[in-house]
Amino acid sequence: MEQEQNQLSQGSVCVQGGYTPANGEPRQIPIIQSTTFKYDTSAEMGKLFDLESSGYFYSRLQNPTCDHVAAKITALEGGTAGMLTSSGQAANFFALFNICNAGDHIVASNSIYGGTFNLIEVTMAKMGITATFVPPDCTDAELDAAFRPNTKAVFGETIANPALTVLDIARFAAAAHRHHVPLVVDNTFATPINCRPIEWGADIVTHSTTKYMDGHGGTVGGAIVDGGHFDWMANADKFPGLTTPDESYHGVTYAERFGKEGGFITKATAQLMRDFGCTQSPINAYMINLGLESLHVRMARHCATGQAVAEFLAAHPKIRYVNYCGLPGDAYHELAKKYLPKGSCGVVSFGVVGGRDAAAAFMGYLKVAAIETHVADARTCCLHPASSTHRQMSEEQLLAAGVQPDLVRLSCGLEDAEDLIRDLSQALDKI
Repeated sequence: MEQEQNQLSQGSVCVQGGYTPANGEPRQIPIIQSTTFKYDTSAEMGKLFDLESSGYFYSRLQNPTCDHVAAKITALEGGTAGMLTSSGQAANFFALFNICNAGDHIVASNSIYGGTFNLIEVTMAKMGITATFVPPDCTDAELDAAFRPNTKAVFGETIANPALTVLDIARFAAAAHRHHVPLVVDNTFATPINCRPIEWGADIVTHSTTKYMDGHGGTVGGAIVDGGHFDWMANADKFPGLTTPDESYHGVTYAERFGKEGGFITKATAQLMRDFGCTQSPINAYMINLGLESLHVRMARHCATGQAVAEFLAAHPKIRYVNYCGLPGDAYHELAKKYLPKGSCGVVSFGVVGGRDAAAAFMGYLKVAAIETHVADARTCCLHPASSTHRQMSEEQLLAAGVQPDLVRLSCGLEDAEDLIRDLSQALDKI
């Protein structure tokens, strides 16, 4: 049945992927709301702890409900193994920390979500892991120059939040592989409906499932998918955590035991989830799955509305600039045609004539769009990143990340585009 599901279209995988009930079993993914699982003998449980057989013993590490949803997301991304986490931030942290130790180094796009920038620049630096940030449109020479002998990963976002820059995935993947390290791509905004980074050379894909995958502002969560292509054993000296015995887990060598296809996720589960406990709850995983079932339908609507709103704003005299790769004049339009031919997302960012104060006044006049620290929801919302999600960044860092002080991030929901345009128009008329 797994082979049959692999042959399904993305829309059908959204609806049916990850779980196939047997005769008489529940049609919907069951919620296994249990911390523990019973076994008849200690020997049976011991095999689970030794990773010699598959199963469940404690929901901090794995849970059947979560695994069904992770399998669906993995199938959507075209990966070989996946896991859920408690949030998108946890997913990004696990994806990087799974291959980095104190003294290691990361190359990252500087045009990423402010929280992720802070995670890499500040928090992971406290762990002894440093980073070099490069513009997503840097030259190949500038990108190569950012690598060091201790570089262990490259990180970027398919569509950056909130600058909406588009990552040249194939180019960044080629650079990463020239230096024998994996490319990790956060695919939250595009979702696998509009882009599958693994097909363009990415090795690990992460998501904040809180956004479009849930799509209704109901659950916080994250996911990690391994593409199954990066050869850890061929680069054994760089990745000892995967290629040498883990004495904290019965001496298993993850890349050797589980291969390219499963070593990365097994290590992240058996080691990092065990120690950090950033666990997705079964009920939240169930709710994420409800969102996934309509993801292919919703993304088309989000993109169509985002395009209509971007075109309206681009023609308005009180708008200074619009960032949306669907616009022909956008700096990332050509990359979008390559990586995002079906559309990008429903998020549009723009600057209001009059600067920061005018932007704040404009947002206050909106009636349909709500001011929220959220994005990629069924309901339209907006945010001023410089004073909220990116407020920890200096003005120099903001500008380097493509976030101007007057930038407004508008996430177009599932309302009628005409209603959103009328709301924007009346708010702009008042400033």
